[in-house]
Amino acid sequence: MRRLGYGDRTMVIVIYILLALLAFTTFYPFWNALVISFNEGKDTALGGVTFWPRAWTWENYKTVFEDDRLVGAFTITILRTIIGTITSILATSILAYGMTKKELIGRNFYMVVCIITMYFGGGLIPTYLLIRGIGLDNSFWVYIIPSLISVWNMIIFRTFFNGLPDGLQESAKIDGCGNWGTYFRIVLPLSGPVIATLALFTAVYHWNEWFLPSIYITNEKLIPIQTLLQQVLNTNVITANTSALDTASQAILGKMQTITSKSLSMAIMMVATLPIVCVYPFLQRYFVKGVLVGSLKE
Repeated sequence: MRRLGYGDRTMVIVIYILLALLAFTTFYPFWNALVISFNEGKDTALGGVTFWPRAWTWENYKTVFEDDRLVGAFTITILRTIIGTITSILATSILAYGMTKKELIGRNFYMVVCIITMYFGGGLIPTYLLIRGIGLDNSFWVYIIPSLISVWNMIIFRTFFNGLPDGLQESAKIDGCGNWGTYFRIVLPLSGPVIATLALFTAVYHWNEWFLPSIYITNEKLIPIQTLLQQVLNTNVITANTSALDTASQAILGKMQTITSKSLSMAIMMVATLPIVCVYPFLQRYFVKGVLVGSLKE
């Protein structure tokens, strides 16, 4: 193996330094938020808390998990993410599978209609009137039904399905499978990589989305953790006049001895972020791994 020259070694060192700086600037804000979440709020307000807690405390997390409203919001977020991801991937992949059928009458027309929705929308007010008209406002299903179909994900599914060998589906039909049998027994099991990738993207969307509940939800029991976090972040400055805060904020900020809005916000942020971050390593292997090797030889 050829040894690197002086210029090449210098370039490699520079690249590693730049990558290390990029990694640090990406990771440090998350680490600092974690440190602040374990530090006493009043001590954090003095400044200087950077890489390690100066006044260690569990009070921020105790407040998070002792408050029924926060626990309920976390439960809603988990249910929304699981149900929303499964139903969206299933509905979108079924639509994409239908779009791959050349015998589908009006297939090109349906595809054009789907693509138009990617560029044009009715806007917030017509959407709100529609959601309200069909009775989805102030309902858990407002998180699920409007996001069942993703046209972008449908196009990705369709492209992947078109790349599957035709012989697989033909052999399934010979064995007596219809379209549904072929989809569930042949196509879906062979689509592990694309399902894992799009499921992760869909789950991240459901987990992080906070704006929709602020428009359609008034029942506090249906508010997800991200919307609740947004409400807490809006009270990032604690004043002596706590009566100026809304009722929800007063309930969250009940322990004022060592807790401030900033420290509590960081704790809620960690609770809301860590679960979805922990899911990624389990799905990453599907991004680069194929499952069709050796499945059919023509």
